[in-house]
Amino acid sequence: MTRTAVQELFDRWERVWHEDCHELVADCVAPVYVRHEEAGTRHVTPAEYAKELAAVKRDRPNTRITVYDHDILGDRAWFRFAMTWDDAGGGGQRSRAGFQLYRIDDGKLAETWVMFFGPGSSWPDTVGQERWTSPRHA
Repeated sequence: MTRTAVQELFDRWERVWHEDCHELVADCVAPVYVRHEEAGTRHVTPAEYAKELAAVKRDRPNTRITVYDHDILGDRAWFRFAMTWDDAGGGGQRSRAGFQLYRIDDGKLAETWVMFFGPGSSWPDTVGQERWTSPRHA
C-alpha cells in the first residue's frame, strides 16, 4: 500500500471513532482482526468489532482519541495517543495514554498491538495533531 492509501484508511478509521460511522468498520477491518491487548490476544470479525465499538462508546460517552505522534512504514503504522471520555456514572472525565501498532493487509487493519498506561495517564504534549494522520505539531 502507498502511504496515501494507508492515510486514507486511518482517516476512515478516525471517522469510525469520532463520528460513530460504524458502517465503515467492514471497510477498515480484515475478515479476521487480530488484537493483542491488555487482556490477551483475540480474533474478531468486522461485525463483532463494530458491536464492541458501539458498546465502548455507550459505556464511555464522548470518547475522543488524540494522536500526538505517528508514522506509517509500508504495511505498518504506529500511533502515540491518548483516549479521553466522560465517566458514565458522572465522575468527570477519564483518560488513558498509550501506543498502538497496526499491521495492514490487503488495505485493511489485520492485526494490532495496543499498550495502555494506567487510568488517568496522559502525555505532556498540550496539543495533538489536527487529525490522526496530520503532521505532528512542532
